[in-house]
Amino acid sequence: MGQISCRRRTNSGCRLTTRGPIPKNLDAKGRMNRKLRCKKGREIYARRKTIVEPVFGQTKECRGLRRFLLRGLDNVNGEWALWCLTHNINKLFRFKAALAA
Repeated sequence: MGQISCRRRTNSGCRLTTRGPIPKNLDAKGRMNRKLRCKKGREIYARRKTIVEPVFGQTKECRGLRRFLLRGLDNVNGEWALWCLTHNINKLFRFKAALAA
């Protein structure tokens, strides 16, 4: 399934010619939109694919977390902390095993 851009396009493509600091009065969506308009901002945002998102993919696919078992924000935060803890312990175990091999 393809990705659909939510940014407005002009006849010549995306408007990417924004310069200067980001205004303080923008909301979160506006700030992110402004960051993605410049080349440096797009490069930084693209690094998410290699830094953050694989962890969520591994948690969903390999470990089977599709939904939380508990209800309530405090309980879900605790359950998520447990998933993160076991993910990090698993990484340490694999690293130690690779050093021993």
